[in-house]
Amino acid sequence: MNKEQPNNPLHGKTLEMIVQHLVDYYGWEQLGSRIRIRCFNENPSKQSSLKFLRKTPWARKKVEDLYLESIES
Repeated sequence: MNKEQPNNPLHGKTLEMIVQHLVDYYGWEQLGSRIRIRCFNENPSKQSSLKFLRKTPWARKKVEDLYLESIES
């Protein structure tokens, strides 16, 4: 049963796509000041960020919320 989710802006978006969008939109420095987690502030890389975010639901939620905020503006 594959249900369509037309009202869910995160549907079909991978975490990698979301992180890449935020890095392109804000840059690592601004992203690190908006979401205060080490993987964005100390030697940031997409790979280390994805590894941390996949294991940390509260951080992933913050990233998804910031993504939604960035696409609404």
